[in-house]
Amino acid sequence: MTDAWLAGRRRLALAFALGALAALGQAPLGFWWATLLALAGLIWLLRPVTDGRGAFLVGLFAGAGHFGLALNWIVEPFLIDIARHGWMAPFAVLLLSFGLGLFWAGAAVAARLFANPVLGFVASLTALEALRGVIFTGFPWAMLGHVWIGTPLDQLAALGGASLLTLVTLLAAALPVLWRWTGAAGSLAFLAAALGFGLWRLAQPLPEPGALTLRLVQPNAEQSAKWEAARAREFLDRLLALTAKDTPADLTIWPETAVPYMLEYAPEVAGMVVAASEGKPVALGIQREEGERFYNSLRVLEGEGEETARYDKAHLVPFGEYIPFGDLAYRWFGLRAFAAQAGNTYSAGPGPQVLDLGRFGKVLPLICYEAIFPGDVNAAPERADWMLQITNDAWFGTLTGPFQHFAQARLRAVEQGLPLIRVANTGVTAVVDAHGRLVDQLPFGSMAALDTTIPGALPPTPYSRWGDLPVLLLLAGLALGAMARRRIAAH
Repeated sequence: MTDAWLAGRRRLALAFALGALAALGQAPLGFWWATLLALAGLIWLLRPVTDGRGAFLVGLFAGAGHFGLALNWIVEPFLIDIARHGWMAPFAVLLLSFGLGLFWAGAAVAARLFANPVLGFVASLTALEALRGVIFTGFPWAMLGHVWIGTPLDQLAALGGASLLTLVTLLAAALPVLWRWTGAAGSLAFLAAALGFGLWRLAQPLPEPGALTLRLVQPNAEQSAKWEAARAREFLDRLLALTAKDTPADLTIWPETAVPYMLEYAPEVAGMVVAASEGKPVALGIQREEGERFYNSLRVLEGEGEETARYDKAHLVPFGEYIPFGDLAYRWFGLRAFAAQAGNTYSAGPGPQVLDLGRFGKVLPLICYEAIFPGDVNAAPERADWMLQITNDAWFGTLTGPFQHFAQARLRAVEQGLPLIRVANTGVTAVVDAHGRLVDQLPFGSMAALDTTIPGALPPTPYSRWGDLPVLLLLAGLALGAMARRRIAAH
C-alpha cells in the first residue's frame, strides 16, 4: 500500500468523523458548537483537494457520517415487526446516509468551480440542502440550520427559513478557515449580530391567548400493539377516558390515526366520541375510505356525531404511507406501505387546506410528516390563526426521532409567526407560541391529557410572504461574485 493510498483512506475516515460530529448539533443534544467546529474542520479538509474525484469522496463520506448519526432513528420502523422487516434496517441506514451524502458530495465538487472554493462550498451546500428539501418529494430533515432551533438565533427563520439558518451556520464555520484569527473574530461578531436580532424579536410582545380551552390527548399506544384487534377497544377507551375526564374541554384533539376503527365500518364510534366530549367538538386522527381509496385523515366530530370538518393528508411518506406504483408493487411482489393499515397504501389528499372551526378560528392542519415542509405550509390558500399538527411519532423510537420532528415543527411557528398545537401518540405533545417558544408540554411516553389555550398569532412574517426567495437571491449574488473574480483573475 502506498502512502498516497493510506492518506486518502485517512482523509475519508476523518471526513466521516467530522460529518458525524456535525450531527451532534441536531435535537435532542443541540450541540451547535460541535456543528460549527466540525464544519470548519471539513472545510479545512476540503480546501487543498483540487481533483473532482477526491472532493466528491470527501463530501460523500462527510455527508454519510452526518446523516448516518443524525438519522439513526430510521431503523426504528423496521424493528416494529422485526421478523418481517428487520433485515431491511442496515440497508436503509446505508442507502439513506450515503444517498443524502450525495448532496454534500455535489457541493464539494461544485466548490471547485469558484475562485474561492471555501465560499463556493458555502453557497453550493446551502443551495443543495434547499434542493434536498423539495426534490423527489423532498426530505428536509437534519438540515444544518436546524442546530439553532430552540436558541434565539432561530428567529432568523422568520426572515429566510431554514435555508437562511444553514447559510449562517456555514458562513460562521468558513470565516476562520478563510482568515484565521481575523475570520474567527468576524464569525463571532456575525453570530453575535444574529443573536442580537433573535433576542430583540423574542422581546416583542405577543397577543393574548384565546379564552377557549383545548384538551390535547396523548394515549401512549405502543406501536407494536397499536393495530392488534384484541387491544383496539383498550386504546379507544384510553382516548375516551382522557376526553371525558373532569369537565370536557371546548375542543379535544386526538393524535394521528388514534382511532383503531374506521367510521365507515363502525359508525357507532362517532357516537361514543361525542358522548365522551358531551357533544363538544373532537378533532381526531383516523383512517377513512372513499371509493376504494384510503386516506390518513383529520376529522372533526361534534353534536350527535356529525362531521363538521375534514382534512386528508396530502404529503405522504414514501414507502411508509405509499409505494411508487403501489398497486403493481402489491400485486406483483406483495409490497405494501408500513403505516397504511387500511388498503395497501394511502391516497394523497388535494393539498394544503385551512379549516374554519368557527369560534376556534382558522386552523392549518398538518398530519405528521407534513410539518417538516415549509413550502407546503407557505402554500396554504389563506393565512390561518394557528397550526395543528397531529402525529404518531411512536414510529421514530424514543431517543432522537420524535425530538427532531418536534424541533422542525417549532421552526414552522417561527417562520409563519403562528402558534402551533402539537398532539402526538407517545409525545412530543406540546404548545408552541408564535415565536417558536415552548409554552407547555406533556411528559414523553406518558398516557395523559394537557388542557391549554391557543396562543396569539403575529402578523405575517417576511418568510410567510416570500419564502426562500431572499435566500436564493443571496446565494445567486454570492455565486456571481465568485465567478466574476474567476473571470477577472483569468485576464
